[in-house]
Amino acid sequence: MLVRTLIRPLSLWGLWWDAILLLRPAFSRLRSFLWFAIIVAGLTVRTELAGVTSIIRALDLQPRLYNKLRDHFHSSALKLDRLSALWAQAVLRLFPAPLRVNGRLVLVGDGIKIGKRGKKMPAVKLLHQQSDVNTKPEYIMGHSLQAVSLLVKAAQSVFAVPLAVRIHEGLVWSNRDRRTLLDKMLDLLGILDINGAFYFVADAYYAAHKMVNGLLKQGNHLVTRVKSNAVAYATPELKGSRTRGRPLLYGKKIKLKTLLQDKKSMQKIASRVYGEHDVTLQYRVCDLLWRPIGRVVRFVAVVHPTRGSCLLMCTDTSLEAAEIIHLYGLRFKIECCFKQAVRQIGTFAYHFWMKGMTPLRHRNGNQYLHRHSSDYRNQIKRKVHAYHVHIQAGVIAQGLLQYLSVVFPKLVWASFGSWLRTIRPGIPPSELVVANALRQTLPEFLLGSSKSNSLAKFIADRQDKQNMRTFRLAA
Repeated sequence: MLVRTLIRPLSLWGLWWDAILLLRPAFSRLRSFLWFAIIVAGLTVRTELAGVTSIIRALDLQPRLYNKLRDHFHSSALKLDRLSALWAQAVLRLFPAPLRVNGRLVLVGDGIKIGKRGKKMPAVKLLHQQSDVNTKPEYIMGHSLQAVSLLVKAAQSVFAVPLAVRIHEGLVWSNRDRRTLLDKMLDLLGILDINGAFYFVADAYYAAHKMVNGLLKQGNHLVTRVKSNAVAYATPELKGSRTRGRPLLYGKKIKLKTLLQDKKSMQKIASRVYGEHDVTLQYRVCDLLWRPIGRVVRFVAVVHPTRGSCLLMCTDTSLEAAEIIHLYGLRFKIECCFKQAVRQIGTFAYHFWMKGMTPLRHRNGNQYLHRHSSDYRNQIKRKVHAYHVHIQAGVIAQGLLQYLSVVFPKLVWASFGSWLRTIRPGIPPSELVVANALRQTLPEFLLGSSKSNSLAKFIADRQDKQNMRTFRLAA
């Protein structure tokens, strides 16, 4: 007896669905998972960043489902920390070549401030922005968030795949809470539960003993920049027999900026920074005692011919200086990730207000909640949970676009259905291109898979049959 094996042809939405199925254990009910999948799909294919209504329009859902979709962001059936951990595991499973240095993964962390003027939005506070751009105001009202991304190799480039983003300022739940942004970043890394050691690359704000000790305790290392006024110490030298008193812990004090003065002692290396060719860097390496943690770390003084100089630090003294420079040069990839999240995905375009909240004043600071009733505090937590669900949905939508771009670029271009002036061979398509390809193939997925795919059936049963704009645009 012959058994016929049916091979399902590859489709972008089929691959998308297989990937998001890895997150099913984070939901207590299947229906909740399908509603979350609808949210991620809507964020992926929408052409406007107008909140929940744009998701309704992008998928041609019935208008009466607006309240149901909005309520899902507040649902307790979604376990947020579990979802973030599963997404981190899924990224390591889906992407074939995560960047590794010395056998370690490379994670990038940074903060971002998003403007919000809602008087009844929890965690909105006055924020200071440090920027040299004239169009960026020095002070804004908004949400302060911290994010973690994983670096992934893709052909000739590197992607920063977002893993998790959380609001880490604006709310004080207890007057005994002394946690700083560094503590909360360490907590966020703990939520992700990365299986394996990693390098954490961040800017100079994270060059602190609390961050270093927290990473070293878990067997991880920090690569960062230090300020120009930072100091370190040489290893103390023992002269003759030991005398009475406490032995020296630190030797000669060294101002790190002096490492940049002696150009003759510097070595030269070709720059590996993205977009630079025929550029030579000068650098000098010194292993010195750093007093905040009381141990030897590696400092690298780097001089760029046009961009000036900087001082880098790595807690792993076995890592070569060239790799330290290269890793810190890749830190800007998270800025590209933020740009796509803001302009393409709309990760931070949420508009959930809390009706019973005490209105905020202009230039308001932190909101202290330890004297409020438990019911009021629970309402605040429910609203912040909705913000984080929207943000995590945007993170997953962006990561899935990057996954299809890196692993299936030919299929993306075959489904693009539009024209682009410059298509560079060997370069993975952007999130914009992948989103357009998914938008073009959505009608075919809904019509052809409504009987075999649970998501397609779930969407098709809730569409407004009298206003099918998606199908008309595809036609």
